[in-house]
Amino acid sequence: MKLISWNVNGLRACVGKGFMDFFKEADADIFCVQETKLQAGQIDLKTEGYYQFWNYAEKKGYSGTAIFTKEQPLSQSYGINIPEHDSEGRVITLEYPKFYIVTVYTPNSQNELLRLPYRMEWEDAFLDYLKKLESKKPVIFCGDLNVAHKEIDLKNPKTNRKNAGFTDEEREKFSKLLDSGFIDTFRYFYPDLEGVYSWWSYRFSARAKNAGWRIDYFCVSKSLEPNLKDAKIHTQVMGSDHCPVELTIDL
Repeated sequence: MKLISWNVNGLRACVGKGFMDFFKEADADIFCVQETKLQAGQIDLKTEGYYQFWNYAEKKGYSGTAIFTKEQPLSQSYGINIPEHDSEGRVITLEYPKFYIVTVYTPNSQNELLRLPYRMEWEDAFLDYLKKLESKKPVIFCGDLNVAHKEIDLKNPKTNRKNAGFTDEEREKFSKLLDSGFIDTFRYFYPDLEGVYSWWSYRFSARAKNAGWRIDYFCVSKSLEPNLKDAKIHTQVMGSDHCPVELTIDL
């Protein structure tokens, strides 16, 4: 089973930059998208052979997630069942017979860490949500988690130490999440691989210089470890400031 996740940084813009070419070429069983920046009815995306699920932010042109899946799920839900966290369209959960798939667009702590206190609340609430799902069946979750976990996960760790996405607080929350029983699948397969990132700033020719961050992930419940086959980061795919990430798993 092939799963793809991609923060498209505006789906309409990404469609104009080749989104459907990659979508068709990837031929994923489940294709998750973050930061759609859409409201209902603003796009008519033809994904033949796929069921579509959308979660929109109340604020226009902001956040938003989607999942396109070949197999109809047993159930679907939107958000994490906490009103203060569910107005920005950040989470979609699909239930299948053997697992849950969750796509998430984690809140950014923003310049000068203005939203870091909210981000800390979100992290605890989202982990609690994942563990409640996991009490029923294994969980796969993916998306833009807006954190580079270790120094190996970004080009310039020393100069970014107190910047959004690489604060000690955010990194500790991700460590806590992994310690609670989840696997960062890319690092599972490639623990020491350097220089592979999933996001590059649009400024300073960052992508041309590969001055990037790995902030897009597939994580799975530890019980799924025997099922893991491979993880990839498609650094060559353009169309967004992020590139797609992939998980191959036998389910």
